[in-house]
Amino acid sequence: MKDRLPSLIALFLLLVLVLCSWWAADYAQRAVQVDPPRRITHEIDAWSRDFVMLRTDPTGKPINRLEGVYAEHFPDDDSYHITTPRAVGQREDSPITVAVSKTAVMEEGGKRIVMNGDAHVHRQPDANNDVLDVRSQQLILLPDEDLVYTDLPAQVLKGRSRMNGTGMRYNNKTRQLQVSSSTDVEISGDETRKRRETEIPAHNTDQKKP
Repeated sequence: MKDRLPSLIALFLLLVLVLCSWWAADYAQRAVQVDPPRRITHEIDAWSRDFVMLRTDPTGKPINRLEGVYAEHFPDDDSYHITTPRAVGQREDSPITVAVSKTAVMEEGGKRIVMNGDAHVHRQPDANNDVLDVRSQQLILLPDEDLVYTDLPAQVLKGRSRMNGTGMRYNNKTRQLQVSSSTDVEISGDETRKRRETEIPAHNTDQKKP
């Protein structure tokens, strides 16, 4: 028995050492966060200069292009704040549209772009439509819907016609322009003639017989 006593004492001390080591490791793991969750605040986590972003359709063809002098990314809302932006819509079935402004905020992964400060949208003419220019202090672009709108005062130039109003919505797919309240409208003679040609039928079939 005396020969086994040192072995038993050594085994007991080893067991105590293992238990103490396990307790210390568990306490340290619970007391200190090894990988604490990342704090998401409205602070810049990335920036870029003279950048170009492209969005493509399912076939890989570019349909939207956004470029700027400087951009900052904010992780809390996943937004990009852009200086001197230039947004280009270049879908095959729609006239090319170019939007510029002093600054812009791109949100929702590029689905919404808010153009601020001397915002200007220019749509090139096509076979059936004159050139279109829209100016306001804020224009909101929805690239996926090919839509631009604002709730602020805006000036619209379509060919030689001019319209000033508050609240504007333009759909580049359907070529429809809506102005909530207009204060000053000047329709050119060419535009009036085009409207009359579309309103009057080409052939009058309701003629009186002799």
